Amino acid sequence: MSENPQPNQGQPQQVNLQQIAQQFMAGLQRHFDMLAFNLAARESVQEEAYNTCVNATKIMPAAARHQNFEQMQAYARDLLVRQVIGDCLNLAVTGMNNAHFFLALVKATKANSNVSPEAQQEAQKAQQAFVPAQLDEKFNRLEQDYGIMCELEDSIISLGFIMQAFMQQGGVVKEAQLDENGELVLELKTIKILQRGADSEKPQGKLIDQRKVFKEGESLAFSDIELQLILVTIASFADTLFKSVSLYAKSLQDANGA
Repeated sequence: MSENPQPNQGQPQQVNLQQIAQQFMAGLQRHFDMLAFNLAARESVQEEAYNTCVNATKIMPAAARHQNFEQMQAYARDLLVRQVIGDCLNLAVTGMNNAHFFLALVKATKANSNVSPEAQQEAQKAQQAFVPAQLDEKFNRLEQDYGIMCELEDSIISLGFIMQAFMQQGGVVKEAQLDENGELVLELKTIKILQRGADSEKPQGKLIDQRKVFKEGESLAFSDIELQLILVTIASFADTLFKSVSLYAKSLQDANGA
């Protein structure tokens, strides 16, 4: 899954960071809205309506395996959680990949807006090495090659461990996902309201951290709000990432008098 198209590998081109960021955030908003829609739909589904749909064809593929309403509620919830975690992780990786290609072009051109075939080839070579890299290696390369420090690196790494636990361990936390304190910690961004506005004004608030902690042997579970906050966290991650990329480009421009 990729909300942003990968850069064209053909002719030399300019890459617009603002456009990349806007496309990413628009895609992220679609995921957020779709999650809200699914959560609302889940709340309104009725057992009678489910049974009506189940029995509409008068025959089932394997009737002995039919799951009742309560079983399907649990199964659908599990699928939703896995999908949200997987989509958010993919979104974060997509944002890093697109940001890296911009960084590679800026570095190869020394922040010059004219992209030569040689600079394009150099950036593509760097991108080809970056895209298949493991998640932790991506963060290392952003820091080592461009001085980009990602504020929410630990949160993205934790999402990777969470997805690993879902895919390989049935959603149960094991030793492989624990830190030195014997915990799997996911830091989420949430809003703290600082001041209630008047009827015509929006309330004022700021982003703060909210920790979600799992111990070995615990099953991964998230509330509806926590699922939504994962998407908010990805938005915060992307915002700081793209701002750091912009500052890197500006520093090269200033250094080279561009």
